[in-house]
Amino acid sequence: MRIDIITVLPEIIEGALHSSILRRAQEKGIVELELHNLRDYSMDKHKRVDDYPFGGEAGMVMQIEPIDRVISHLKAQRPYDEVIFTSPDGEQFKQKTANELSLLNNLIILCGHYKGVDYRVREHLITREISIGDFVLTGGELAAAMIADAVVRVIPGAIGDEQSALSDSFQDGVLAPPVYTRPAEYKGWKVPEVLLSGHEKKIDEWRNEQAIERTKRLRPDLIKGF
Repeated sequence: MRIDIITVLPEIIEGALHSSILRRAQEKGIVELELHNLRDYSMDKHKRVDDYPFGGEAGMVMQIEPIDRVISHLKAQRPYDEVIFTSPDGEQFKQKTANELSLLNNLIILCGHYKGVDYRVREHLITREISIGDFVLTGGELAAAMIADAVVRVIPGAIGDEQSALSDSFQDGVLAPPVYTRPAEYKGWKVPEVLLSGHEKKIDEWRNEQAIERTKRLRPDLIKGF
């Protein structure tokens, strides 16, 4: 898989894309992650990529020209399955979305900034708009890093124990059950006896019960669709 991220502030996410699982996935050749500074595609002598909005609204708007240039440049080199725009009014990003995107070959993620982008970008260049929540960030860089991380970690081989990713919260529609490790007792706080029993069936039953209980208590909205 290859993920190209278009941004006006690449320094915000450079560290995230070259650390931990994402770094190892790149070293294994499982994924390519490339950052593109939108200012490199500006024809303005000051490398500006924004301008005042028509109609007099407050704020600045990302221009269509440099965005079209960089997307056209990338598409001339390879086909892309999705051109994603990070936007607070896009579809909500969920584990299901990450799973779907992980099956694709090439993705472009355009990071929103300023007041937003010239709407013609969304009408003609974008294939999918994704939001990480009902709130507004200064830019879409952090959202892009989160999307890339969630997508890459479920690609086979990206993490050492593939079963670990499959047992994460939301993979089966509910939250993950509690997990414990050594010591079995600390300050009088004990690990549930069933986890020390070695009885696989009882442990599985306990985990399922705990997952449902935690979901009902913490995220009752998920139970409705479970």
